[in-house]
Amino acid sequence: MTKEQKNEVIEVLKGKFSQYNNFYVTDTESLTVEQVGKLRRACFNKQVEMKVAKNTLIKKALQSLDDEKYAGMYDSLHSVTALLFSENPKEPALIISSFRKESNGDKPVLKAAFINGDVYSGDYQLVALTKIKTKNELIGEVIGLLQSPAKRVLAGLLQHHKKQAAATAE
Repeated sequence: MTKEQKNEVIEVLKGKFSQYNNFYVTDTESLTVEQVGKLRRACFNKQVEMKVAKNTLIKKALQSLDDEKYAGMYDSLHSVTALLFSENPKEPALIISSFRKESNGDKPVLKAAFINGDVYSGDYQLVALTKIKTKNELIGEVIGLLQSPAKRVLAGLLQHHKKQAAATAE
């Protein structure tokens, strides 16, 4: 790879890291070409971008953006690395879990995840990451909680109104 090609890759990666608040660092080393293709299709179907790059280029891209912010990710940059970029913080975790279930394996391995500024290191974090609530899920829960008391008040008012109507009708 020429210096110019390396710089191009670094610029592409910088663009992706700037575009997405969430990305996963996975190890796809022991996957077959067919399995990698299947993983790429699963990512594509869920609007998750998958990029494979050399660890040194990934590290240079992260360092040039914000060395301190991404410092927790550097230890995960070893062996073959595939990056999964997503707007939805839990979608890559769901894809990895589903892929493992279908292939009856433990690959790809989650090396680390960067979710809205927080670093999750290690494969054992995968289950927790599948349970992260998205912004829309949290908003839905808050709306549901806010609607609940209002519904009880309205139901009480309706019941009171019906009792009054029945009493005046007698």
